[in-house]
Amino acid sequence: MPELAAPPDPRHSRSSEFWSGVLDTLPMMLGAAPFGLIFGTLAAPSGLSNGGTLAMSLIVFAGSSQFIALSLLAGKASLLVIVLTTFIVNLRHALYSASLLPFVADLSQGWRALLAFWLTDETFAVVQLRYGADDTSPNKHWFQLGSSLAMYTNWFAWTLMGMLLGRTMPQLQHLGLEFAMAATFTGIVVPLLRSRPMVAAALVAAGVALLCRDLPYKLGLMLAACAGVGAGMALEGRPGPKEAP
Repeated sequence: MPELAAPPDPRHSRSSEFWSGVLDTLPMMLGAAPFGLIFGTLAAPSGLSNGGTLAMSLIVFAGSSQFIALSLLAGKASLLVIVLTTFIVNLRHALYSASLLPFVADLSQGWRALLAFWLTDETFAVVQLRYGADDTSPNKHWFQLGSSLAMYTNWFAWTLMGMLLGRTMPQLQHLGLEFAMAATFTGIVVPLLRSRPMVAAALVAAGVALLCRDLPYKLGLMLAACAGVGAGMALEGRPGPKEAP
């Protein structure tokens, strides 16, 4: 008699993966909340209308680029300078996409377009762990969808809240809330540093970012990313101090 196919694991259903993505992203949502709040607060003094503020969070959906665009708008920079600067800052997403491509290569063009639009630093930090998990779930992209939509809704909601609070609490941007994002990422990255290439990549990237922090248009971030990747690749495959060559 032919063997009966095993029933699908309910833990790997579309809805389960989706809500797991939402739940696993909650710490990142808390870390992003102060940034969204501050962005909404700073938008009006920078010369951006309420409609433009909300549209930027809905269409651009890139925290660092949105802050840079605000500063350039306040400085009366040209549209070309704003576009090129935000493009350079967001080049790191090319590294994210290349890392996740093997896991989504079989999806339709529509799926890949949606997931690419919603791919942020926070979502990447969460979903790369899920994609790398040792199981055969066919619905891991639904995990990414849940994470992405959670971050998207969270960012827009806090932008709206900041825009409304900015009218009554203009001192909000001076409270140092942006530290929450750095603390959140530190808590996620440190446990992942389990090998020499990973540690080297993190240390080199941190050092370059610190040395190049005064470069214009946030170019130091791109240099740090490239230096970190280079350091990790240089040590990848090399034996450790106690390993035989």
